[in-house]
Amino acid sequence: MAGGKTRKEKLQKGAAAASKIHFQGGLPFHKSKGQHILKNPLLIDSIIQKSGIKPTDVILEIGPGTGNLTKKLLEVGKSVVAVELDPRMVLELQRRFQGTSSSTRLKVIQGDVLKCDLPYFDICVANIPYQISSPLTFKLLSHRPLFRCAVIMFQREFAMRLVAQPGDSLYCRLSVNTQLLARVNHLLKVGRNNFRPPPKVDSSVVRIEPRKPLPPVNFKEWDGLVRICFNRKNKTLGSIFRQKSVLSILEKNYKTLQALQLSHEGLSDDTEMAMCVTALGDTLGDLSMETDEGKDDNEMEMDDGDTKASDFKDRVIGVLKQGGFEEKRSSKLAQADFMHLLSLFNVAGIHFS
Repeated sequence: MAGGKTRKEKLQKGAAAASKIHFQGGLPFHKSKGQHILKNPLLIDSIIQKSGIKPTDVILEIGPGTGNLTKKLLEVGKSVVAVELDPRMVLELQRRFQGTSSSTRLKVIQGDVLKCDLPYFDICVANIPYQISSPLTFKLLSHRPLFRCAVIMFQREFAMRLVAQPGDSLYCRLSVNTQLLARVNHLLKVGRNNFRPPPKVDSSVVRIEPRKPLPPVNFKEWDGLVRICFNRKNKTLGSIFRQKSVLSILEKNYKTLQALQLSHEGLSDDTEMAMCVTALGDTLGDLSMETDEGKDDNEMEMDDGDTKASDFKDRVIGVLKQGGFEEKRSSKLAQADFMHLLSLFNVAGIHFS
């Protein structure tokens, strides 16, 4: 009886696991790999229409799956470069378009889009695995030469953080860094039932247009400032910059730069700039949002016992007062505010990288 019961339990577990794998034409999809295939042809047509694809465009598609979106892209663009990690999907794409008039205009790259070198493209149109949303966004924005735009399907909450404005509850470091580099617009909301298998959350299509030229800012400096400001985005900047840990880091940078007499100027080399842009996405989890919840409100502020430390603290707070930032909160600051604040700190000899 015990052996029979164990066998029955194994069969039940096997059936449950099989129920989580979805099929299309005999090809299984795996949710764990972010494989959610667009099945609504009207939605695909809408994405194509909103992408503004030109007949001369080279189109980058990421995670093409079985090629439902790929087919429509080939109808409107010059060619499609499709990057697909799953070798089964690569084979399915090749079979689907083999012998068609589109076959010569489709190039399939098998590999991890986050690790492979991307070729030239004019526009990116993609329904991506949601777990790579943040690193992929910044990899695209670091690509050179810059593309015209990207129209991408994201998990809805991630998408709304991309487009969030100062004062919105979802406004965070992801919002600020992305909007520094690009204009971001929400195009349409997509229900989960438009996919096979359906994901657990709704999605949104977002349009990302890289800024040309890029703003005249040192991206390492920018990211250092924004990281500190959004560590507790609902605290006043005066409170944040009085923290002992923050002052310690800034004073260390200040002393090092004074000793080395280094100048912090804008980056000129395209390769180094691209690396810095990519770094803006580091540790930005796909659904990370800076909040004050769960953080210790009793974190120590710098006391005035050490005269030198107190002098540096006065310098930092003086910068905040000079720009009228001491009582302001990161959650309410716009791009221009952060740029102004960074400029004031740098003029005072205070740097963030």
